[in-house]
Amino acid sequence: MKTVVSISLGPARLDYDLETEFLGQTIRVIRIGTDGSMDRAETAIREWEPKADVVGLGMVQDHYQVGTHTITHEDTKRLQEAVQSVPVTTGATLRSILQDWAVRHTQLELEECFNNAKVLFLNGQANYRPARVFSEYTENLFFADPVTQLGVPKMLTSLSQLESYAAGTGPIQSWHIGDTVGRLPVAKNVTDYVLRKGAQNADVIAARYNELEAMGLEELAGKTVLTASISDERLKELGDRGVNVVIDYTPQIFNETVGVNVVEAMILAALERSPAEITHDDYLEIITNEGIEPRILYPSGYKRISRFAFVIHPLSQQYFRNAKPLDTVANYAPKAFMNTVEKVMAYSPPFVYSRVTGIKSPTGAEAEGWLITVGGTPKEIMAHSPEFTYRRLLAAARLAKRLGAQIMGLGAFTKVVGDAGLTVSKRSPLPITTGNSYSASGALWAAHEALKKLGLVEIGENNKAKAKAMVVGATGSIGAVCARLLAKAVDEVYIVARESARLLALKESIMKETPEAKIHVTSNPNKYLRDMDMIVTSTSGAGKRILDIMEVKPGCVITDVARPLDIPPEDVAKRPDVLVIESGEVELPGDVKMKNIGLPPKVAYACLAETIVLALEGRYETFTVGREIEWEKVREIYKLGLKHGMKLASISGVNGVYTDEDFDRVRTLAMEKRGIKPADSGSKGGKKKAATAS
Repeated sequence: MKTVVSISLGPARLDYDLETEFLGQTIRVIRIGTDGSMDRAETAIREWEPKADVVGLGMVQDHYQVGTHTITHEDTKRLQEAVQSVPVTTGATLRSILQDWAVRHTQLELEECFNNAKVLFLNGQANYRPARVFSEYTENLFFADPVTQLGVPKMLTSLSQLESYAAGTGPIQSWHIGDTVGRLPVAKNVTDYVLRKGAQNADVIAARYNELEAMGLEELAGKTVLTASISDERLKELGDRGVNVVIDYTPQIFNETVGVNVVEAMILAALERSPAEITHDDYLEIITNEGIEPRILYPSGYKRISRFAFVIHPLSQQYFRNAKPLDTVANYAPKAFMNTVEKVMAYSPPFVYSRVTGIKSPTGAEAEGWLITVGGTPKEIMAHSPEFTYRRLLAAARLAKRLGAQIMGLGAFTKVVGDAGLTVSKRSPLPITTGNSYSASGALWAAHEALKKLGLVEIGENNKAKAKAMVVGATGSIGAVCARLLAKAVDEVYIVARESARLLALKESIMKETPEAKIHVTSNPNKYLRDMDMIVTSTSGAGKRILDIMEVKPGCVITDVARPLDIPPEDVAKRPDVLVIESGEVELPGDVKMKNIGLPPKVAYACLAETIVLALEGRYETFTVGREIEWEKVREIYKLGLKHGMKLASISGVNGVYTDEDFDRVRTLAMEKRGIKPADSGSKGGKKKAATAS
């Protein structure tokens, strides 16, 4: 039987003495803790070395390479030299393999969770190798070495800075200046503050367990921690302090939780070799054959938090009247002054308008993010060249990246400028989506619900409306998507466009997807207006009147998905018996907290909801950009939205959200024009009569 003795500078209360089978050998493993005393550690080595085949050294610093600079720790060297007759190891070689692998393994298992994450290393030099791996996924790296080692209240923010720091301060790190400075009350308060803020702002913290003991709920809540040797007791303690995910790079090869130095010492003992005689291939073979892998632990159950950003902008001068600190002046300022403010604000750098928290999918996935505003109103955005807006959006993307966002959405007019997000997506450091896929499906979702709320058409058991629908601008990207969706949602669809050949090809394509659909083609929308229960307009007419609203059937639901709108407000006002829908808003899942964006609590515009859905799904990719919207993506984002608990929250027109009273008013006026007595609609049965009479 082989004997491995681990002499640890850690607490003696964690000592153990056990036997286990490993690599075909029976091995006795003994741990001797010395409570941080080097003298006691040397005494333990003298006592136990004659009884050991291999000695492991625990809770000591490895000698490590940072860039081209090698750092040797004198205390570790002293204990290594105290072992004279048997192999001795700190576990450095195996640790370097397992740390790197733990990061890559987690990135794969948790679907790119480290993309653009903010990672804090409490000892960057000791974690130089995993930091290099993290740098493949994110540039947001922070190293606390100057704070903890020298008492300097300044984080390093790149690998190159860490390498320069290691080369420049290596000779004086052994002086333990940080311990001396740390005893000064003022200095300790400052360095503690810097560490706490660094931890609070991080998404991932890489540290030994003992380095985390001073941190509480405020610093660790919601964090992912990369560490080692996490027992059930330690896991519970981290869970009590709010940690979401623990990545333990120490393999759990038997019931007792041991250090990496112990595992490497057991390998040396079983193979009867010294550390210099073990190759990386030997370690790879053992890791593979023994099924050793890092552990991903969830102290409070599975939870994955994704991060997003979404760009908004003021829709009018009224925004400035509601925003501090301009509100006080703006309410009394002349219009000329506000016009100047509007022009100046268009040049302002992007800033965070609101933090968004509490979004939680039924799947357990969570998302948090930031609403970032650029200063231009639609008037100012359209008055400048697209490149002017591109520059501001790219500045917003850089800000989002620093915040740790993994995907960014474009809202309102920022997504229609120029080539509708294509250029921005190519230059952006983050994936971009305009949200137009979910906007298209949201508008039709709202239209279908509006049909049901009005009660003027019959809805079958399969949720299919016994109605006729028309799509104006059907051969455009959005129009084609709407036509495909409506073919599954209503009995008959009329598709309208000027290009006859493309219209016929679209019909052919829809019939292949939905063979039972009834599709009619026409180039004249006014020809069939009196028969339509629903109309979707999606032209590129730039505000030109594309249909005669006075010819529309009373009670018709018109969904205007064009931007600029196809149906001007003055036309909407002419037909109070017609419901004109501009968009469908989405209710977000969870206890959502964010500043007012002009909608009820928990409710978001569909374009914002698309960004959130992609974050919840872990799809950090450019999804919807450009003016061509793909039918497959509209269908996909709708299904993903349902998966993550998105609900249709409200139905909006040119004057805002429609209320129940608005629906009652439209229904009553429509029935009067159709010659149906209002009394007939007083019950569910009455609504069915109205549908038949129509």
